[in-house]
Amino acid sequence: MENNYKMVAKTLFGFEDLLERELIQLGAMDVKKGVRNVSFTGDKGFMYKANLALRTAIKILKPIHTFEVRNEQELYDNIYKMSWENYLKPTGSLAVDATVNSQVFTHSLYIAQKTKDAIVDKFRDTDGQRPNVDLKFPDVKINVHIDRSTCNISLDASGDSLHKRGYKTATNIAPINEVLAAGLVMLSGWDGQSDFMDPMCGSGTILAEAAMIACNIPPNLMRKEFAFERWADWDVDLFEKIEESLLNKTRDFHHKIIGYDKSPSAVAKAKENIKNAHLEEFVHIQHEDFFKTQKGGDDKLHMVFNPPYGERLDIDMENFYKTIGDTLKQGYPGTDAWFITSNLDALKHVGLRPSRKIHLVNAKLEARFVKYVMYEGSKKASKQ
Repeated sequence: MENNYKMVAKTLFGFEDLLERELIQLGAMDVKKGVRNVSFTGDKGFMYKANLALRTAIKILKPIHTFEVRNEQELYDNIYKMSWENYLKPTGSLAVDATVNSQVFTHSLYIAQKTKDAIVDKFRDTDGQRPNVDLKFPDVKINVHIDRSTCNISLDASGDSLHKRGYKTATNIAPINEVLAAGLVMLSGWDGQSDFMDPMCGSGTILAEAAMIACNIPPNLMRKEFAFERWADWDVDLFEKIEESLLNKTRDFHHKIIGYDKSPSAVAKAKENIKNAHLEEFVHIQHEDFFKTQKGGDDKLHMVFNPPYGERLDIDMENFYKTIGDTLKQGYPGTDAWFITSNLDALKHVGLRPSRKIHLVNAKLEARFVKYVMYEGSKKASKQ
């Protein structure tokens, strides 16, 4: 298959297994897990599909060149030598972003600048004109990754981070990233076979991602643009065919997805975002204080939420987390409750023993994703 090439999907720490599974299910080949990334092989159509359908990917990169580098001059020379005319017109525009993990190169902005200089100089020397830098809407976005002495140059196929799904116009004070929300729902093992609740739903992100998972709706259908749409080999017919085949795989959902928030403005924002995502028939949002609620009915309930943890919202931590535990214990039998927190001290006040704890990173903060199983009646009775 000469049209296949290697790609790299980047993700958040702790989601590598999820992304690996997603890629295998989508049909990727040579899937290999790294740290915060998974590499795989596929063709152009699969690149389109990966951008549209992966829930836990932040970016899809297409590596085009790898070389060893010991100093700035080697970096410049190697980039200058590349056949940039294959990817970019002299009248086009580019943007470069860089990540570095190296003793020699310590400043990513400087590496990005040096890379841009080499590309621009090459065009000026061969064509007498040079591409412009456009950080917002470049024709080609180039990613430079230096790990110790190895430099990987890739084309960024996604452009804006894939967490920007396109349905969120309204956010509240501490919004959760869409990729993180989708990953939490997937890590929690929810499969759409029971009712789902987010009792502190904020701007509705976890609810929207849960609904798309339940119905197998591709998460990035609402995006305005992917970077690959500006590439020379952009194939709109192929893209539309891929989109249609993904839409044909959506499925029915026969349970409820419920969101509560005690802030009227959060409820309004969540409703707006759910409407933008065309998910109103699956998601029901109510203005409720979770601490004053009880579970309705005897059906199994699956709960995933992101309570405040004192970074951006001022609350009495001890009391707040104790009340979470009390509310679950007294009002929510027959519930699997999962939540994420970066306030590791606050967990001690929940007053329940978690049956699982998963180590994650949320916006550069160490976090734990914890599961509490609320049995029907007493624990002993449920085992008999």
